[in-house]
Amino acid sequence: MKKIITGGTIVTATDTYKGDVLIEDGVIQQIAASIQDADAEIIDATGKLLFPGGIDPHTHLDMPFNNTVTDDDWQSGTIAAAFGGTTTIIDFCISAGSPTLMDAIDTWHGKAKDKAVIDYGFHLMIGDLNEQRLKELPEALERGGISSIKVFLAYAKEFQATDRTLFQAFKVGKQLGATVMVHCENGSVIDELVEEAKANGQTEPIYHALTRPPEVEGEATKRAIELANLAGAQLYVVHVTCKEAVDEIIAARNKGYNVLGETCPPYLVLDQTALEKPNFEGAKYVWSPPLRPVEHQEVLWNALKAKQLQTIGSDQCSFSFNGKKTLGKDDFSKIPNGGPFIEDRFSVLYSEGVAKGRITENEFVDMISTQSAKIFGLFPKKGTIAVGSDADIVLFDPTVKRTISAETHHMNVDYNAFEGLEVTGEPMSVLVRGEYVIQDKKFVGELGRGQYIRREVKSSTKVTS
Repeated sequence: MKKIITGGTIVTATDTYKGDVLIEDGVIQQIAASIQDADAEIIDATGKLLFPGGIDPHTHLDMPFNNTVTDDDWQSGTIAAAFGGTTTIIDFCISAGSPTLMDAIDTWHGKAKDKAVIDYGFHLMIGDLNEQRLKELPEALERGGISSIKVFLAYAKEFQATDRTLFQAFKVGKQLGATVMVHCENGSVIDELVEEAKANGQTEPIYHALTRPPEVEGEATKRAIELANLAGAQLYVVHVTCKEAVDEIIAARNKGYNVLGETCPPYLVLDQTALEKPNFEGAKYVWSPPLRPVEHQEVLWNALKAKQLQTIGSDQCSFSFNGKKTLGKDDFSKIPNGGPFIEDRFSVLYSEGVAKGRITENEFVDMISTQSAKIFGLFPKKGTIAVGSDADIVLFDPTVKRTISAETHHMNVDYNAFEGLEVTGEPMSVLVRGEYVIQDKKFVGELGRGQYIRREVKSSTKVTS
């Protein structure tokens, strides 16, 4: 059935204007000052902002890690994302332990099948590029509809790649036009600092942060930047947290290097003192890279405003406090790394960014949706409100005030990292390809309706301004 959204204010990365939106067959067919169609369902958006659906470029759903598995799977995770205004996610497909790369991709399709309520794509995580994997990679990316590779420079037991593997990944990225995403921390130095701390009896959660100082993030960021440039590849630095890393990214971009950067909501509003909470409560805030001293927040906001960092990912990787985070009760290095952010990414950025005057509504759209669509090959199908684009639209009330709490969130975890944070603005209704997933703050979607979005490998995009 056709739908007309009327009375709202349309906000894209470049424009803000009043207009009606006609939707048919899941696609935006017309935008005009006034649209009349007797056969269409009318959606009254008076007083609402119409945002393109959020695109979360960084999620980990139903992922094995730290001898356990994340608590949000593709059902709870995508429902929570939809409540939060996100209509597309790109999740990380782990290849470690799979006989072939295509086996890994098939495994991830199996996780999402009959569960995802919003659209999705995959990044392919690479830990070891041996001769066989190098042969498989081009075909896996093409057949899998994947245009991005992820490499870790930390987590020696699970994912950590050597510098040679990193450089090989950059060469493949250059050859195929795939974006190479890198987790930038010096894992070998971290392992030494962790062992040193434990030998000194320092086992509390705060030592997770103190053994992963900003310097190890800055050093790894610099290393990845130089190797990417040597290979002529595009580098996307995930979850940037600190001045040391931001400075390296800015310096590289000023030299014309093809470097992009992402940060995440917790680094913009939370700080390292959260890990000092008593009674092991600090374990709720253990993720990597860790939270930083509060002065790093302004650096990140400034880098976003200056477009030196382009995107906001959630880095959704949820582990409940009771039973999972408590695995590290006597040893901080055994606390599963990760937090629940997929539902609050959209609202936290709007409230802390737009409502507090740090960024404009158009900049918000660019960070929360458009840049991810452009970088990862989804634009203009996704990431904007335009004729011909998918009708992924958020009806957002900018006046509502609410307090974030685990008691009201929809993630499958027993705590919320933003507990007690008052935010301004809330998604009221969310449409994915023209159909309601959230209507008047109630879930009305259909399990399994989310579509896998193939992304073609092509020539690397250039550095965006």
